[in-house]
Amino acid sequence: MTFPAPKSDILPNTLAFETLPLVKPTGFREYDARWWFGHPGSDKAPELNLMGVQALGMGLGTFLHERGIRPEIVTGHDFRGYSSSIKIALTQGLMATGVTVHDIGLALSPMAYFAQFALDVPAVAMVTASHNDNGWTGVKMGCDKPVTFGPEEMSRLKEIVLSGAYRLAPGGGYRFVEDFFSTYMKELTEGRTLSRKLRVVCACGNGTAGAFAPQVLEAIGAEVIPLDIELDHTFPNYNPNPEDMEMLHAIAAKVKETGADVGLGFDGDGDRCGVVDNEGNEIFADKIGVMLARDLSGLHPNAQFVVDVKSTGLFMTDPVLKERGVATDYYKTGHSYIKRRVRDLQALAGFEKSGHFFFNAPVGRGYDDGLVTGIAVLEMLARNPEKSMADLYRDLPVTHGSPTMSPHCPDEVKYGVIEKVTARFTAMKEQGETLAGAAIESLVTVNGVRVTTGDGTWGLVRASSNKPELVVVVESPVSKERLHAMFKAVDTVLRENPEVGAYNQTI
Repeated sequence: MTFPAPKSDILPNTLAFETLPLVKPTGFREYDARWWFGHPGSDKAPELNLMGVQALGMGLGTFLHERGIRPEIVTGHDFRGYSSSIKIALTQGLMATGVTVHDIGLALSPMAYFAQFALDVPAVAMVTASHNDNGWTGVKMGCDKPVTFGPEEMSRLKEIVLSGAYRLAPGGGYRFVEDFFSTYMKELTEGRTLSRKLRVVCACGNGTAGAFAPQVLEAIGAEVIPLDIELDHTFPNYNPNPEDMEMLHAIAAKVKETGADVGLGFDGDGDRCGVVDNEGNEIFADKIGVMLARDLSGLHPNAQFVVDVKSTGLFMTDPVLKERGVATDYYKTGHSYIKRRVRDLQALAGFEKSGHFFFNAPVGRGYDDGLVTGIAVLEMLARNPEKSMADLYRDLPVTHGSPTMSPHCPDEVKYGVIEKVTARFTAMKEQGETLAGAAIESLVTVNGVRVTTGDGTWGLVRASSNKPELVVVVESPVSKERLHAMFKAVDTVLRENPEVGAYNQTI
């Protein structure tokens, strides 16, 4: 049995597009895979076709055999019009290598991760492009629960797929798991009832979470006010991304209109959660992480947390966390990195500014689940009956932070740009140059470069792991003026590289 090695560029209107696998190499990211698949009316050239997806399945099956993993895998798909066909092609490829596929149907990414535990299946391949625009597709994969693939695994998978070095074998099988959502909902809600009634705006941005999140929140006793829960893969209202200010503004407006206690916003595949308080304040996820760290460290002494380099400095300076002796580890941004770090350090939880939160036992199973996060926020609020969500937010020391800002930068050059920017900031520090009118005190280069001045104001630049973009975040504990000064200074260094394009949003 043979199957041709994929091509990286085939015109969609040629016979070759239907008879040869297309897989663009840049679709293999640091910890998952994302490609532009296209949709009717799009004039952008596809980066993947269905034969390419089949090749990906054969590559993944071959990888599992290489690693000595029992050849069984969970699959699920998000609601996009083409996701089911992509999952079927992926399944064909997996079965061709002798892998048995357990298909849970329409699902959230954390449902697929949970299925590894519930069905006792060692591997997972979830077909989703999360909050990416219609036309994108992708796969989140893992074979060492609860963690997912990192750079080493993705690099080897890419090598297998692009070389066509598949291990085809008999013995593959297929099983459809009916109504798996009931099993998942029982996991999240059994024995959990809010100790006080809370009115909750549940916003899903027309993403897949709309099919599941309202039912879960109602099951624990919340009064749910739905917002954009109808599934529509064109995302007609806003991008289902809890880092996107448009989504947060929509939640804030609904909270104020209805007098809700809190607003929760879930991303396209349900592994992230954003929060708006009862006064309509849009709370960035890293600040929610600090609030949850305060809450959980009061219940679990000597707690340790992991946070990504995009996150607020409050994890180190907050007086409540310092008084409780909380240990915090800053690590690489990316759900795969933080998830693995939380496991390796046996931390109670990990928090990313993007809204990926990871809770170990007794709160969760170690993977990122937006619904587990939402429940944790509601339980925190219920445990403080004398305070509103806005009160809990006001209890935090004030810092001035930016949203996550993403200037365009092609995949092929973005890591090179980061190397140049890191070298530039390193040279500035060594030569005693100032940044935003202040001396550079420290550089953290575990993931891009985070540069901090003496007054605690900092800026971060890193390459996005799943889009042709850079990531820029700034924060100041001093003032909004210092925040803007740091952004201007960081952006000035970025603009020394002509490959860097326009921002999706700025402060």
